[in-house]
Amino acid sequence: MRTPTITRDEALELLTRYNKEPFHIRHAYTVEAVMRYFAETRGYADEADYWAMVGLLHDIDFELYPEQHCQKAPDLLREGGVGEDMIYSVCSHGYGICSDQEPVHEMEKILFASDELTGLIWAAAKMRPSKSTCDMELPSLKKKYKDKKFAAGCSRDVIASGAERLGWTLDELLDRTLEAMRETEAAVNERCGD
Repeated sequence: MRTPTITRDEALELLTRYNKEPFHIRHAYTVEAVMRYFAETRGYADEADYWAMVGLLHDIDFELYPEQHCQKAPDLLREGGVGEDMIYSVCSHGYGICSDQEPVHEMEKILFASDELTGLIWAAAKMRPSKSTCDMELPSLKKKYKDKKFAAGCSRDVIASGAERLGWTLDELLDRTLEAMRETEAAVNERCGD
């Protein structure tokens, strides 16, 4: 069983030491919540804290070191007391782009697949009258996904590759990640003070 080597409070302090922008903090909270949701629904409830913490810390170096993403993370995480297994998991989400650490465990594959997708889903939610994922349906999300100009910074290639790594169809990945965000949106909003 995988367990974190630091507490969530310590992880949050570490995250906010290097990240100040509300956008980056919200993204970290979103991926944390989505990863916990997947752990609990995919049969890894006993590792939910670990999965969530990997999600919380996955972009620790992105705000200050965007050109060295996943390269600076190991040092920042080690200084904060994070174990090597979690460091590997964090860096695996950038596989093929900014990291040579391949996602192997199901948790790493889910992080790889859902990281970019959570950004696209949140951008789509912000366009809705409700500003929420709670009333978003899969067909609406698929329409936004297919529009390459929408949330252009969210790599469709990475998302599609992530679905393939998991052995899921693209629709399964979109639907499961959307459901995870629907289920966790209220908690994320509360953490963000919304």
